[in-house]
Amino acid sequence: YPSEFLMQKITEDNQIPVHIHVSMSLQYVAGLKGNALVEFFHGNIAEVENEELRHLMWSSVLFYKTPSVEVMACVLLSTKAIYFLLDDSFIQADEHQSDFWSKETSDCENSSFHLSCCFVLKLNDLQSVNVGLFDQYFRITGHSADHIVTCLTRDSYNTHTFIQQLMAVLSLLARTPSPEPVDKDFYSEFGSKNTGKMENYELIHSSRVKFIYPNEEEIGDLAFLVAEKMDGLTNLQSLNILLYVLAFQVNNVEGAAQNTSSLQPKTLILTSSDLFLFDEDYISYPLPEFAKEPPKRDRYQLADGRRIRDLDRVLMGYQTYPQALTFVFDDVQNQDLMQNLTLDHFGG
Repeated sequence: YPSEFLMQKITEDNQIPVHIHVSMSLQYVAGLKGNALVEFFHGNIAEVENEELRHLMWSSVLFYKTPSVEVMACVLLSTKAIYFLLDDSFIQADEHQSDFWSKETSDCENSSFHLSCCFVLKLNDLQSVNVGLFDQYFRITGHSADHIVTCLTRDSYNTHTFIQQLMAVLSLLARTPSPEPVDKDFYSEFGSKNTGKMENYELIHSSRVKFIYPNEEEIGDLAFLVAEKMDGLTNLQSLNILLYVLAFQVNNVEGAAQNTSSLQPKTLILTSSDLFLFDEDYISYPLPEFAKEPPKRDRYQLADGRRIRDLDRVLMGYQTYPQALTFVFDDVQNQDLMQNLTLDHFGG
């Protein structure tokens, strides 16, 4: 340990997305390569001496207690824990952080040494992993509200790779076997005898961590919600959701020297007749077991919606990743719907 393949892999993965601006401390981490990156992990992050770094990923993250604050993080998976190395701006981003993070950095404010906050979720405390629609994100749940984190990968490959690595690491854990019977029939495992409805598909890992995937009913609920927002739709059966993708709405901000762009996270949903933007709650649903009341806001809140027949033209940017698309509609003058989408979603 570590193998040459692992060293090469984590070096390749240690790249901040080009459209994200991060603090100096995370830029320093992103500049580390190979053995220097492994030494940095053991010298500054790892909690025990014999744990091994297995996977590295850059992703936006959300915390259950601050559902409106999305922050960039370097996610490090070891044989003992999941570490979220957070951008410095996260501490000042929300006034409710005071009881969530201990601020002990006052002595280093005037120092040239850059500090980052590191949130640790031990694998032994992990209870479930909820994978979002079309593998655009996943939520990791521990034993309390402080231990619920959503990774907004916005990329099915990164989600799939992390889940695979997490399952492999969990297989190394020695946990006491569950007292529940091993052999279960199909209906008792996946169905509810009271309602007769299928529950979300669950895979119970040998470590007793649940991996929960969405089923067709979740798509149906989303289609029903979209149908309510569409004018003149009478037949729900004719509605097909062609695309669901987590994207950014680009709002140009007039700066003193030059124009800068502000990225607003949105869920883009495309049907055969309309294009919608939703503000989605990625962290509160499905409700954790300890939740005593539903969240204050709905899971999907409509932010914008346009008819495809009013689409005049689509402008494509020159950059390769992520791809910027500008949708120009002729129903509203001087209001463009701009999106950043990855090229992965346009493959045949």
